[in-house]
Amino acid sequence: MFIDIVAGLGVAGDAHAGTTVKHRSRVAVDPTQPNLRQVHLIASELLDEVNGLGFEVAPGALGENITTQGIDLIGLPRGTILAIGEVRLSVTGLRNPCSQIEKFSPGLLKLMVGKREDGTPLLRTGIMTIVLKGGSVRAGDAIEIALPAEPHIRLERV
Repeated sequence: MFIDIVAGLGVAGDAHAGTTVKHRSRVAVDPTQPNLRQVHLIASELLDEVNGLGFEVAPGALGENITTQGIDLIGLPRGTILAIGEVRLSVTGLRNPCSQIEKFSPGLLKLMVGKREDGTPLLRTGIMTIVLKGGSVRAGDAIEIALPAEPHIRLERV
């Protein structure tokens, strides 16, 4: 199994692929905004956690394009480059959990928002990226992480 990722657009055939925003709430504000949400990644550990609490959330069920393992996605700084084979993704921010998660499974949305050490909300529904270089990503591909130069900027919702 594989997905095709297109430079500057996102996952081929995905509803959110494009150079400008595709999410309904963002299109309503300004449809000319750049799309900082081309590829969505979520940690399998989060899915394991919520499934352990009685939910049934399979990979891809929350709209993510790639499910990772062993990477602290939400701890990465903005501008981190993720290399998956020939594909290069640049981390732009956190996915903003929306009411669709609650519609998918009542009670799940509350688990998707935590607190940071400074008391600000921590959105746990994965990270968003833009595509610098396209190609195919296959299940089981390794992900290499290249951090940006310091100072690092923590992820906020995009």
